[in-house]
Amino acid sequence: MSLSSKSVVLTGGAGGIGQLVSAKLVEYGAHVTIIDPLPPKRPLADYIEGDLGTVAGIGTVRDALAQRPCDILINLAGIQHFGLFESQPPAQIEATYIVNLLAPVLLTHAVLPAMKRRASGQIVNIGSIFGSIAFAHFVTYSSTKAGLRGFSEALRRELKGSGIDVTYIAPRAVKTALNSGPVMQFAKATKMNMDAPETVAGKIVAAIVGRRKDVYIGFPESLFVRVNSLVPRVVDAALSGGDKCARKILASMPA
Repeated sequence: MSLSSKSVVLTGGAGGIGQLVSAKLVEYGAHVTIIDPLPPKRPLADYIEGDLGTVAGIGTVRDALAQRPCDILINLAGIQHFGLFESQPPAQIEATYIVNLLAPVLLTHAVLPAMKRRASGQIVNIGSIFGSIAFAHFVTYSSTKAGLRGFSEALRRELKGSGIDVTYIAPRAVKTALNSGPVMQFAKATKMNMDAPETVAGKIVAAIVGRRKDVYIGFPESLFVRVNSLVPRVVDAALSGGDKCARKILASMPA
């Protein structure tokens, strides 16, 4: 699919991966609108200041989207928490579910009617391998990404024959500022595979151009996704060493 002159809306476009994705889309000739609380450092695209961490903020963004065309919606914005679930502040739990799951659902709901009238469009949801292999100590992040995966699959089935494609992309861990110090410590201790942002951005844009359905980035993680769906208890055992390592790292952190 050619992206020339396509109107693309990208949430989280001022982040590490988002700016790379935006730049690649512009190279392909797309007209990009970034939604983010902060403006991008490289102003290659239009910008809508938007707080996707509250229902009111999402409503404001929905109103703004009503005033502009959208051929492709890319739901990239996300937040992550590493730690014991019971230690995560309730306000942060709420924000995680709003940003990672509710915002993509409501923004998709906003742009879908116009796409259906044109019988053309693409919804792109950026999930995570964590949405298929739910990691301990990433409880809210894993569960929100699992919800996004389910939303994508159900919506794709509902839109069959409409001319609208739904693409779900699940990267493995990526070297970005989203990862806190303890997360990087955990990744190093467990020898977790981490991709460069440039690699992930390239695969995201390639999946959009190819109008792919489901893309799982990284091996052997993509294999573990299949194993987990068939025999999750095997994956439980495989992750147990990492879980012990995470508990040690969290126990050493100041209260």
